[in-house]
Amino acid sequence: MDKEKEKVKQSEEETEMEFKDCEGEQEEENVDRIEISDEIERSKVGIMRALVEREDPSAKDVDDLMIRRFLRARDLDIEKASTMFLKYLIWRKTFVPKGFISESEISSQLAHDKLCMQGLDKQGRPIVVAFGGRHKPTKGNLEEFKRFVVYSLEKICARMPKGQEKFVAIGDLEGWGYSNSDIRAYMASLSILQDCYPERLAKLFIVHVPYIFMTVWKVIYPFIDSRTKKKIVFVENKKLTATLLRDIDASQLPDIYGGKLPLVPIQHC
Repeated sequence: MDKEKEKVKQSEEETEMEFKDCEGEQEEENVDRIEISDEIERSKVGIMRALVEREDPSAKDVDDLMIRRFLRARDLDIEKASTMFLKYLIWRKTFVPKGFISESEISSQLAHDKLCMQGLDKQGRPIVVAFGGRHKPTKGNLEEFKRFVVYSLEKICARMPKGQEKFVAIGDLEGWGYSNSDIRAYMASLSILQDCYPERLAKLFIVHVPYIFMTVWKVIYPFIDSRTKKKIVFVENKKLTATLLRDIDASQLPDIYGGKLPLVPIQHC
């Protein structure tokens, strides 16, 4: 009997050791879950995860931080966030079936160097600069532009330092005119950002704004959700450098705005 008890005890100890080892292996995989320190958010993430995984098993592949971003985008309403997230999963499977957008699919969009990325703001978030004056209307090829937007957002997210979930954008409208105006493209960008990459934008500075742009802005503005509206800052030309320096150190600010970093087209980042 003593020998049998000893064997059982040894087996239990081995099982416990195996379980601990397994926990150690999973630590890195579950690091995003551990980082959610807010008790209410953590609880809601767990509930939402169970709901969406039941509807779509592929939801198991996403981390808790992504689920939290969708929750925050819907003010922690689990039902609304789950609906939004499940729509995203369907969109992702159809629009990005390979899991990425190749540069060969968007060559005409990349040719204009309309989007650049370089440096980090004072909170360590990547800085992106979009040049509205370099955009040419899609002329019926809206799908390529959408793929360009997804390619760009994926690249920005991939370049985020550990612990960061958001990026800062500068929308530069110098030289923008009606020949650059493309409301369909603007609306598509907005929809992709808000519906598929929620809570990724930290702040958007709109600079060098021509008066005629406000006509287009009035069309777009009603479709911007309230959370995104709070992140948009129109900057006066005379206060441009001073305004940007409040959020971005001179060593990280693009040189065209009085900083020290040269801009790099996003395809070269």
